[in-house]
Amino acid sequence: MINYDLSKITTIVFDVDGVLSTSTIPMSAEGEPMRTINIKDGYAIQLAVKSGLRLAIITGGKDVSTQKRYSKLGMTDIYMGCGVKLEVYRRYLAEHGLTDEEVIYVGDDIPDYEVMLEAGCPCCPKDACPDIKAISRYVSPYDGGMGCARDILEQVMRAKGQWLSSGKAFGW
Repeated sequence: MINYDLSKITTIVFDVDGVLSTSTIPMSAEGEPMRTINIKDGYAIQLAVKSGLRLAIITGGKDVSTQKRYSKLGMTDIYMGCGVKLEVYRRYLAEHGLTDEEVIYVGDDIPDYEVMLEAGCPCCPKDACPDIKAISRYVSPYDGGMGCARDILEQVMRAKGQWLSSGKAFGW
């Protein structure tokens, strides 16, 4: 269980590679990454959006498929090609009038480190690097791309009384 007052959470920000997709990414013949997706993560993402949670992505990746996939699930705040994630994170909070205490940030590797130090509730998948695990309030029992996002979203939504609480839960 996440050791945090989840009733305060309004926003969950995700990294992509190693969090929403597995850490091993096949490459196309053209050298483009072909990221994996987890259907259960996808279900929880679209339900969280329908339930009013603010979800965002901050990633160093630049591929169009990531933008398309998560936009189809209802996410509108998708920041691609972010070399320094902390700048984007701070700007995002300022633009939306958010405080760090309202935010879960889910990361898995060193590019996420600075943001995770600022976010109210830093979380990571089971296969995150040791430095990220050391600063996380919660380490999911699931690897990145293997249900980690679902685990975290479900806990937040249950704490807020939003999991399976309406007809929205039973469809895409």
